[in-house]
Amino acid sequence: MYTRVYLLRFPKDTIDQPIICNLVKKYDLEFNILKADIFLQQDGLMVIELIGHKKNINAGLKYLRSLEVSVENLAAVIHRDGEKCFQCGACTGVCPTGALSISRPDMAVPFLPEKCTGCGLCVAICPVRAMEISLSRTIREIG
Repeated sequence: MYTRVYLLRFPKDTIDQPIICNLVKKYDLEFNILKADIFLQQDGLMVIELIGHKKNINAGLKYLRSLEVSVENLAAVIHRDGEKCFQCGACTGVCPTGALSISRPDMAVPFLPEKCTGCGLCVAICPVRAMEISLSRTIREIG
């Protein structure tokens, strides 16, 4: 599964359309709305997390752009709190990029941020919440 956070800007003439519903039904995507300011007869703004296969997300983004919805990728950044982490390795089993792995023979768990795509799977699995996610552009800055 692939997860990304996007800033969507809807033109006022698309506000009454079931756009997010279509992302679910037509493109087999899951979503999490993190912020939304949508009113009738006004342009709308939404910060949304899309979850699904990468090809489905790309197809869904193409659909949004075809409706003249502005799409901006908000990069997620993962950090590890070294004081909380006790090197259990739970995160290594879910990391799709190898940014987290078990180093042998010392069994340490190095974190390579340059390999990290910000998918957030390690954040959900970490038993002590040592992995943290933040957006490179905060939701407060958006509106």
